[in-house]
Amino acid sequence: MPLYEFRCEACGQVQEFLLRLGDGPDGLACRRCGAARLTKQFSTFATVSGSSALPAAPCGASGGCGSGFS
Repeated sequence: MPLYEFRCEACGQVQEFLLRLGDGPDGLACRRCGAARLTKQFSTFATVSGSSALPAAPCGASGGCGSGFS
């Protein structure tokens, strides 16, 4: 089941809920104030690019120059 973020329109709290695909906020309530007025938020996630994620090992650190991987 996907994880969705909802913002409570009453208190502003952002919370995550596990829902089936296509399900909306019907039946959900804010965990902070109990209000049932929740708005689905756009979720963001982080990614790591392949080339800049790992620094190259200095020459001699792994027996020679290179990335340090065998």
